[in-house]
Amino acid sequence: MRRKIYKMICVAVACMSLIACDSWLDVDPSDQYSTETFWKTKEHASAGIMGCYNALKPWRSLHTMEFDMLTANAMPYNEANGTQAIGKGEHLSTTALIGSLWKNCYVGIGRTNTFIANVGGVDMDESEKAKMVGEAKFLRAFYYLSLVDKFGGVPLIIDAPNADEQAELPRNSKEEVVNQIVKDLEEAAAVLPDTYASSDLGRATKGAALALKARTLLYNSRWAEAAQAAKQVMESGVYQLFNDYRHFFSEDNKYNCEVIFDIEAKLPEYPTDYDQNIWRLNRPAPLKELVDTYLCVDGKTIEESPLYDPTRPYENRDPRLLKSIVCIGYPYLGKTITKEDVATTGFGVKKYTSYEDDVTIPLVERSAFNFILIRYAEVLLTYAEAQNEASGPDQSVYDAINQLRRRPDINMPEVPKGLTKDQMREVIRRERRIELTFEGLYYSDILRWKTAEKENNGMMHNYDGIEVVKRSFNPKRDYLWPIPYNQTVLNPNLEQNPNWD
Repeated sequence: MRRKIYKMICVAVACMSLIACDSWLDVDPSDQYSTETFWKTKEHASAGIMGCYNALKPWRSLHTMEFDMLTANAMPYNEANGTQAIGKGEHLSTTALIGSLWKNCYVGIGRTNTFIANVGGVDMDESEKAKMVGEAKFLRAFYYLSLVDKFGGVPLIIDAPNADEQAELPRNSKEEVVNQIVKDLEEAAAVLPDTYASSDLGRATKGAALALKARTLLYNSRWAEAAQAAKQVMESGVYQLFNDYRHFFSEDNKYNCEVIFDIEAKLPEYPTDYDQNIWRLNRPAPLKELVDTYLCVDGKTIEESPLYDPTRPYENRDPRLLKSIVCIGYPYLGKTITKEDVATTGFGVKKYTSYEDDVTIPLVERSAFNFILIRYAEVLLTYAEAQNEASGPDQSVYDAINQLRRRPDINMPEVPKGLTKDQMREVIRRERRIELTFEGLYYSDILRWKTAEKENNGMMHNYDGIEVVKRSFNPKRDYLWPIPYNQTVLNPNLEQNPNWD
């Protein structure tokens, strides 16, 4: 469906009569449609739900890969979007990335609320209508989780947009918002299908709702519940690890067995520019701190392994290193990489690019990569972490991590037996960082683990050990972002986060 109705996006956006005031809790209404003239047919409902999906566009990179550049994983080459400012601890309530996340989330929330409020009167099959409402609730939950992850409690709006009633709402508690997220996802999972026909690929499924529920519960330390939600996905039989880690992220394999939910792209109407940004702009530029985290092929760290040779630091390493990161002296794009090719830090990113190590092709200006927001590997890692925290490192925790390590083209040693809960926690955290690198999750991880004050304080280094950027993190302030300045001005009932006044 999503590919069939791309041409309806403009109609969908235009028709949705959302709040019309200056607050970013609002979206401007159309001058062509109204709720009285639009919400009549199945085609209108299809266009309306497409408008809800279309609000995901900023998550293609701005709210995903950009977040890795706030951490010790990577850095940008310039100050665009305020990414450098946040990483350096110099951000303000006016920083662009902070304001755009708030705005984009409430755009999505406004659209989903409008859809849910109006689709009931549409003349169409009731089961199809219920499924679309489930999709909207899944998307609303996604947008709200993006908010509470960075801001804590926010105004919780689940009714049809109404400027008079909603423009000056106070913040709800984080717990209230999280409970609504979980409720939305449970209701979505109850009506969404396990899979779709090829014409409808990309729409939210039951597995996507359960996986996002597991992520939400994990982020809020509800360990047993998170493990159970992840286990439901694991036991569904719908998903499995793709057998080629490097090409999992390729355009040719965009609908492979590991993808749970992604953001659709289509040429020429809705392209992505990952190839151009990642290769030509060297953005993100990985840091040595990330590269040094990859184990050696014997399963030991570079500090412990006799296989590690500092004169050949990328040899005998976890294969995911050279499958994810461009390194000087190694082949990429049919040539041997030099410092000039990856000038920012001496490293580049391979994920989400069209390029191969041994093939020379011209620069790809636009591509149709689907950005993957949820994949099965994350579900395994969620289960392992939640189960370890809830019950300790039982066999199921080992099995989940070892599935990742046994991927045919990875084939890393299994996790050593007999680990304590604390030891297993460190194994899982390293595995998440490596497996999911540049997928927009690590910044959320160090916030919820409360490790950002250690990892994001101090100098970061390039391939040669030279200092290239300083990270700074104030634990009394930076575990929450400030509410955007213009929102606190427009809405005097929005209380600012601690130490941001």
